[in-house]
Amino acid sequence: MTDSRRRLALAVLAAGMLMNILDGSIVTVSMPAIQNDLGFSPAGLSWVVNAYLIAFGSLLLLAGRLGDLLGRTRVFVAGLALFTLASVVAGMAQTPATLVAARFAQGVGSALTAAVSLGILVTLFVRPRERASAIAVFSFTGAAGASIGQVLGGLLTDLLSWHWIFWINLPIGLATLAVAVKVLPGERGLGLRAGADVAGALLVTAGLTVGTYAVVTIERHGAGSPTTLVLGALAVTLLAAFVHRQAGAVTPLMPLRILGSRAVSGANLVQVLMVAACFAFQILVAQYLQRVVGYGAAATGLAMLPAAVVIGAVSLGVSARLNARFGERAVLLTGLALLFGVLGLLTRVPVHPNYLTDLLPVMLLAAGFGLALPALTSLGMSGASDADAGLASGLFNTTQQIGMALGVAVLSTLAAARTAGLLRAGEHEAAALTGGYHLAFAVGAALLVAAFVVAFTVLRTPSGKTDE
Repeated sequence: MTDSRRRLALAVLAAGMLMNILDGSIVTVSMPAIQNDLGFSPAGLSWVVNAYLIAFGSLLLLAGRLGDLLGRTRVFVAGLALFTLASVVAGMAQTPATLVAARFAQGVGSALTAAVSLGILVTLFVRPRERASAIAVFSFTGAAGASIGQVLGGLLTDLLSWHWIFWINLPIGLATLAVAVKVLPGERGLGLRAGADVAGALLVTAGLTVGTYAVVTIERHGAGSPTTLVLGALAVTLLAAFVHRQAGAVTPLMPLRILGSRAVSGANLVQVLMVAACFAFQILVAQYLQRVVGYGAAATGLAMLPAAVVIGAVSLGVSARLNARFGERAVLLTGLALLFGVLGLLTRVPVHPNYLTDLLPVMLLAAGFGLALPALTSLGMSGASDADAGLASGLFNTTQQIGMALGVAVLSTLAAARTAGLLRAGEHEAAALTGGYHLAFAVGAALLVAAFVVAFTVLRTPSGKTDE
């Protein structure tokens, strides 16, 4: 494949990831408008997000393996087509049920594209320096795309209507599909006989579905409620049964050898901890700006824009060179240290902040995500063979979604409980909300400390090498 065609293929993969990431964040600032227009109840409104997360999080691992078996390009194109079609339906929705169903279909399409994207990338770019640069571009779309989504969501909602946060996917999706079928590699895959473990597929999909549902409903039921505990126990049982089956299956859906790499297993554990802290940061900061400071949707997005800019500058401008010179582990540790500074500063943010002194430094330190994510992605894919690249990609994206869901559910629940306690103690609403966010940010900082410890002790593989 020529260099120009590979660059086009990278652009297609990045565009697909950008659509997925934008869709996850663009909705957050449009929720009040959606609720007012379609008449969602407060509890029902959460399913605009939950339906997407459940489908996305539960199907990533299966989708990644299907990419290895059926051909990663076929799975990518099918997922992108489904996502684009579901986006049109979501934008046309006139009832809550239609929108929730369309969001579920979007989640399925996103899972298919996201699960195989990294697998395609690492087979296209095999030389270490080229791969590092490609991963930096790909990671930028994930790291900065969420912040861009909040800006875009606010502007589209304020200037047009919430329907356009979904309709904007149509031209992007059609253009990406047109290029994808021409430039992505046409590999045939291993065939279903190489890993058609139907029982394993049912176990892992059911386990992840139940687990994701349990996590996204923590805020409604409570972390210690019987509903959450029963669902959590059922999810653990199903996933344990899946792992047991994979150990003895003739054609396992997920060969357990992939977890034998310290780089792969360690990177996925670090990712759960890091993403849990950082994605919750993004959601909670947006809530703080709107509920405490009083910003509108567009102003909230613009206030967070510096974070997207510095993440993009670091991801695209320096991360690949730093990884090549100092190694992914050292760059990852530096990024985690900067992110700890982000959440550390947020534990002291006041009710009436000065943007330049209280918030802008936080946004600038978010550059740490632009360092950490490309390094972590390289480590997470480093121990996978070409035959397992789709599976490793699906696994990496699965742990990312688990981290996102856990972070938002747990930290939002902690913030809400702390706020309720402060209100009962006589604090006014803005101070009580701020106190709740302070607790959530402190717990997020602790998660980053844990991620740093794991990265320091487990991820000892030299840059560009594996530890199989």
